[in-house]
Amino acid sequence: MRRSAPAAERVRARFRERAQTFDDLYEDERPLTRQLRPGLFRRRQLAVDTVGTYRTPRVLDVGCGSGRIGEFVLEAGASEYVGIDFAEPMIELARSRLERFGSRATLMLEDFIGARIPGRFDVVLALGLFDYLPEPEPFARRMFELCAEHGCLVGSFPAWSPLKGPIRKLRYEWIGNCPIFNYTRDGLELMLTGSGFGRLEIESPSHTGFLVRAYRG
Repeated sequence: MRRSAPAAERVRARFRERAQTFDDLYEDERPLTRQLRPGLFRRRQLAVDTVGTYRTPRVLDVGCGSGRIGEFVLEAGASEYVGIDFAEPMIELARSRLERFGSRATLMLEDFIGARIPGRFDVVLALGLFDYLPEPEPFARRMFELCAEHGCLVGSFPAWSPLKGPIRKLRYEWIGNCPIFNYTRDGLELMLTGSGFGRLEIESPSHTGFLVRAYRG
């Protein structure tokens, strides 16, 4: 796909072409893999821990991918899980993975901003999503709208790193033709509070990103 194509289409193309590759990143639980890719496991654990603070919560997973985190939050006690993604191969992988949960799991092949999503959710997940959004503010605002009273957004946000930043830019943008975006703590606070969220919990477990819990009410 041409580099001049809209960012969303370039991202969609990457996830269509490499769905299985992305899914496989979560397959390897060996200590070395956890050391090399700690962010994958930290954000999964944050999702599970957050779901555990609610009694049988409804969970919305924006950019659900292959349903890896969905599997864990359903096992952690989510009463209902709705996963939405715009890449067909990702939804197909998720459908196979979550089939055993029956009606507790619903999957939507949609663009999040325009999708008709019924009801509100105690937990809204956006893990590995904001990396690819050239205009994240509308997404944050819609997530706030879909949060139930006292609900929580759980998100991951990459930050520029002098060591990993250039490598990541080379891999994704120049080789993979897939745009990526970075965030600062001040920028996150401005975007999330401007979207309506109140209390924020922002962690920076490494120099390459942030894990956030943003609460409604």
